[in-house]
Amino acid sequence: MIDKKIENKANIIGLGAVGLWSLLALVTAFNNYIPAFQLLGFSFFIASIVGVIFMLLTQQSFAIFLKLKWYVWLLGIYGLFGYHLCYFLALRYAPPMEANLINALWPLLIVLGSVLVLNKKDANSGLRWWHIIGALLGLSGVVFISFSGDGAAFNWKYLTGYGFALLCAFIWSSYSLLLRKLPHVPTAAVTGFCFATSVLAFICHFLFEETVLPDTAFLWFMYVILGAGPVGASFYLWDYGMKKGDIRALGAASYLSPIFATVFLAWAGFGELTTTVIISCVLVVLGAVLASKDMFMKR
Repeated sequence: MIDKKIENKANIIGLGAVGLWSLLALVTAFNNYIPAFQLLGFSFFIASIVGVIFMLLTQQSFAIFLKLKWYVWLLGIYGLFGYHLCYFLALRYAPPMEANLINALWPLLIVLGSVLVLNKKDANSGLRWWHIIGALLGLSGVVFISFSGDGAAFNWKYLTGYGFALLCAFIWSSYSLLLRKLPHVPTAAVTGFCFATSVLAFICHFLFEETVLPDTAFLWFMYVILGAGPVGASFYLWDYGMKKGDIRALGAASYLSPIFATVFLAWAGFGELTTTVIISCVLVVLGAVLASKDMFMKR
């Protein structure tokens, strides 16, 4: 059973990942001229550097990578590279709105799948009504904003893209849940996963894409920031949160990411803060608070 103080700390750290993912769309908007695999490879290379700095500051030995079991490496590559590969394929074979909507199922899958990985001896391991309702409220907020304006119109001709988007949701939710089964694996191991993902992404880049480099200091800054934060430190924070925090609450709270991303884009001039966005924010925040009730109240 995880100590309550440790769990609360892990919840806050896990929410840090959600906060960084909220900036992903905004930072990516400044890097949308970069080929997808090049952007992924460079971002995860920067993420690897973030991990190395973390290990040096915490005086952790790099020998931990030699001690990792093969299935731990497989899980890390499956989660980080597998998810992003399927995400790019989903966007290639289906319209972005529908693909993102299907991909948005992963927080709900984490909440529902938590019963499979939580310790049965833990009195708080059961899935309660507030976890389910909170996750569904979060999903409704994402659906509401996705179907606003021009809306999303599902079409069978995009079935391949929909399949990859659904695979995205399954990969990230299963990766996140399986992290709970590896509490003995240090978070620093994510450094190795990021580096392996970077290598695989660069291989795909050199096979299928042409290299495009930023041409101003500001664009180079945004290029590096993407890998340092939204596609960098976030994975280390999420790893710690999944291993030691309340995965049901963090799963539901993850719906805050696409909503806040929309708000940040609007503030930066990439969109408009409409009534629809505000209503969606309210639904998602209510869902996150409800699903996180255990964090604020004693049983």
